[in-house]
Amino acid sequence: MAKFYDHLEPQLIEFIEAQKMFFTGTAAQDGRVNVSPKGSDSLRVLSPNKIAWLNLTGSGNETAAHLKLANRITLMFCAFEGKPLILRVYGSAKTIHQQDTEWGEYIDQFDSLPGARNIFIVEIESVQTSCGFAVPYMDYKEDREILNDWVVKKSEAELKDYWTNKNVESIDGYPTGIFD
Repeated sequence: MAKFYDHLEPQLIEFIEAQKMFFTGTAAQDGRVNVSPKGSDSLRVLSPNKIAWLNLTGSGNETAAHLKLANRITLMFCAFEGKPLILRVYGSAKTIHQQDTEWGEYIDQFDSLPGARNIFIVEIESVQTSCGFAVPYMDYKEDREILNDWVVKKSEAELKDYWTNKNVESIDGYPTGIFD
């Protein structure tokens, strides 16, 4: 049975910190809904009502664009091992880009990851747990290093060029603010 909370209880924080991946969901008022898997050591629980995640370079930048237009976000965590559980975190989020003064306030929360382009600060409005009885068991093997390997071969100028070509607008043409 689903349960709702207005913040992350300690056992839910412990669950989040044990996960190897999570999913994000955002949408503008029109256009496509974006659901994206996230990995690496890129998420931090800052308090029972606040999460930060370091967003790495990718083929798109949908979350940043969507949050400029409709400031709502869902994070979902699934237990792929151990006791079944699905945890959804609902809230609003602020996008912090490298050029923003707040970047320095949050980047030290994370280990250095190549290709970091945004930090999202999620203000939690509600939390929902559900059973997860149909989520399959899966064994974690290791993180993929493909993105890191690709990014470290790029100069800073080449990475900025990639962002200019791939990350300035969403797939629906909404601006991401990456260089604002």
